[in-house]
Amino acid sequence: MAVSKTYKLNTGAEIPAVGLGTWQSQPGEVEKAVEAALRAGYRHIDTAFAYGNEKEVGEGIHASGVPREDIWLTTKLDNPWHKRVAEAIDRSLENLGTSYVDLYLMHWPSSTDPDDLKKAYPDWDFVDTWREMQKLVGTGKVRNIGVSNFGIKNLERLLNDPSCKIVPAVNQIELHPSNPSPKLVAYNKAHGIHSSAYSPLGSSNSPLYSNDAINSIAKAKNRTPQQVLLRWGLQKGWSVLPKSITKERVEANWDIFDWSLSDEEMAKIDAIPDRFKVCGDDWLPHKVFFGDDE
Repeated sequence: MAVSKTYKLNTGAEIPAVGLGTWQSQPGEVEKAVEAALRAGYRHIDTAFAYGNEKEVGEGIHASGVPREDIWLTTKLDNPWHKRVAEAIDRSLENLGTSYVDLYLMHWPSSTDPDDLKKAYPDWDFVDTWREMQKLVGTGKVRNIGVSNFGIKNLERLLNDPSCKIVPAVNQIELHPSNPSPKLVAYNKAHGIHSSAYSPLGSSNSPLYSNDAINSIAKAKNRTPQQVLLRWGLQKGWSVLPKSITKERVEANWDIFDWSLSDEEMAKIDAIPDRFKVCGDDWLPHKVFFGDDE
């Protein structure tokens, strides 16, 4: 098993540098992927209520035989549950078959009306939601709280509100060479917020897999393009959450700790000019991305 790595959060907790992402994993696949990941050495599993697979994630953890206390488990508060935070975490814990999660994230800065998903609450927003999430700390149900898909504008609004007593431990955002978000990453770091990368490979059929720079480095290193992309993220100081359901790929994505990219190779990847986002905000009641991360 490769030697793993962790990052220290502003709470003092240490988050494993590589986790298994489970977004868009189909029913029947997630449990086996989680079990394979934990058997391969992963100790970080990332899910969300909105993914609809928390129960299978919990079953995969149980099937792996790895003790719960050795696993970092992240799940997320879904948008229509912003007024029901206490109820939402209880539902997630029941689904996962555990008494606590290591990290609970506000999935999006969008307090959506559950009776009409095209509308936001007129009398409630993510600042109110964060106030309720802060109450979970100390209950034993949630060890760390954070946010996801927060740009600088929304982070500033949250951090500057008098009700914000706890700085988010993590901001989980889309990060890969074609969406590197340097301003947002720098803002997170300046405020003691750890950047965690979802879609670090740039989606399942990523254009980055055929990128000349990535492929030339992969060939020189005798590594896969995916391994190069993940190693790049680690050396940027992020935790990375690659999603795979194939045992061989899950294992390959873990094999990124005992080698490194040179400064020249990092710069070559940094210089990739193409830009794209895997996840947009068109489906939400309002915009959450303002181009303030570039």
